[in-house]
Amino acid sequence: MEALLNLESAMSDKIKPGNTSPASGQYQEVGPRGGQPGREVTVPKGRPMPPTTEPNRQYVLVDPSKNKSGKGK
Repeated sequence: MEALLNLESAMSDKIKPGNTSPASGQYQEVGPRGGQPGREVTVPKGRPMPPTTEPNRQYVLVDPSKNKSGKGK
């Protein structure tokens, strides 16, 4: 249950272009008021987020990767 709560909070966090991605997965570009234009990008954990198509937009994690990358042993 705790993992589900962490996933939900991670999905609500907006990430600005150029900031490091906290987790691998697909991120959707969202507008300043939360509207979803539809552009999705795949970004690995620890890489910078790409530029958005328009100013004042950010990214939200919509589909985290299912692999064990970055989780340790």
